[in-house]
Amino acid sequence: MTLFDKIWDAHVVTQIKGGRQVLYIDRHFIHEVTSPQAFSGLKTRNIPLYRKEKITATADHNVPTKNQHLPITEPLSKKQVNTLLQNCKDFDIPCYGLGHEKQGIVHVIGPELGITRPGMTIVCGDSHTSTHGAFGCIAFGIGTSQVEQVMASQCLILNKPKTMRITVNGALQKGVTSKDIVLYIISKLTAAGGTGHFIEFAGDTIQNLSMEARMTICNMSIEMGARGGMIAPDQKTFDYIKGREFAPKGIDFENAVAHWKTLKSEDGAIFDTEHSFEASDISPMLTYGTNPGMGIKIEDSIPDTNNKKALDYMGFSAGESLIGKRIEHVFIGSCTNSRIEDLRQVADFVKGKSKAQHITAMIVPGSKKVEKQAKEEGLDKIFEAAGFELREPGCSACLGMNEDKIPEGEYCVSTSNRNFEGRQGPGARTILASPLTAAAVAVEGQIVDIRKFLSN
Repeated sequence: MTLFDKIWDAHVVTQIKGGRQVLYIDRHFIHEVTSPQAFSGLKTRNIPLYRKEKITATADHNVPTKNQHLPITEPLSKKQVNTLLQNCKDFDIPCYGLGHEKQGIVHVIGPELGITRPGMTIVCGDSHTSTHGAFGCIAFGIGTSQVEQVMASQCLILNKPKTMRITVNGALQKGVTSKDIVLYIISKLTAAGGTGHFIEFAGDTIQNLSMEARMTICNMSIEMGARGGMIAPDQKTFDYIKGREFAPKGIDFENAVAHWKTLKSEDGAIFDTEHSFEASDISPMLTYGTNPGMGIKIEDSIPDTNNKKALDYMGFSAGESLIGKRIEHVFIGSCTNSRIEDLRQVADFVKGKSKAQHITAMIVPGSKKVEKQAKEEGLDKIFEAAGFELREPGCSACLGMNEDKIPEGEYCVSTSNRNFEGRQGPGARTILASPLTAAAVAVEGQIVDIRKFLSN
């Protein structure tokens, strides 16, 4: 059996005529964007929450990242956040709203609180729920009607996806990070290459990554059309979980680890699709178009593509190199790259340097805990000295649902996960990159190969 088969089959409640299955859900994360309609549906139909203790709620998408102690000023954002708080109050669900010590991006707080654990099924009305798969669990995004379905029954009616294994072996070049790995894979398989599949990432390159780097890989698995991504748990996983607030304690933790050690694909397990890559082939990556599959190695030129509309939107031409391209904004954050490891990496690079004068450089931690840790480690002082602004937690400029928008026609090198038209604001031009590359761009004021700083 594959890892995916083991977890999925253990959660099937019953088989439905026609091939669909009822799948039990262990943990349901909710936020302000996709939950209002679901709560409204329950109220209209007079249906109670089936297992409210399985729900974790936080505000993240619409929250401002400055002056969070003040009322939200943007009307729609304020309405959505207040609606979440009221619904959680009505249904007696704890909610990590603004000012709460546990508030943060939903896919950051789950792992850091020890709520996310191997072998679980996890859902959220957010496509990047796949992040949690880094812990060896089945985690995926669901739609609003499914949010209501889980609230009412703790189950979903689903077709079992196909399986894919992507194996990466070998040592990475200096300056190449997990973000570059996943952008490289998506550039090779395209934004539709994983459609209909659940992906297991394997190989010694993946095993050598930290848990935070693994989360970046799984986070972006859906950007190749997959239902989700996962990585088999190992000692790094167990060490990461141990001692966290909601993790099992004592003998319960030991028993859990004994079970978690069985969660791996067996020798001879058959996947519907297999792909293999060599780590040495991967360079720092950039996107040049309007989906994450339109990516190139930083030293390459933009390919001749049939998607002229995307190039016109971005203001690029086939055959053009992006090195030296003037950039106005750098955003370091999102559920892809806003963890303490990301912030440490950026701080190590910018220490003793200054950002280019014309650049706005914004760093948004993924949670209050990350923000607190960054300040305890003095990273905020390093950022301040280099001219970077450390904000308060939220989804921020990953998407234009809050006040942190990129102006029309201007370029933003972003560590987020999507570069769609208007994703960061109407007319904004997004170039996806790793935190290291983003930091180098902020210092230079233009796109630069991070490896030129690391040659010594």
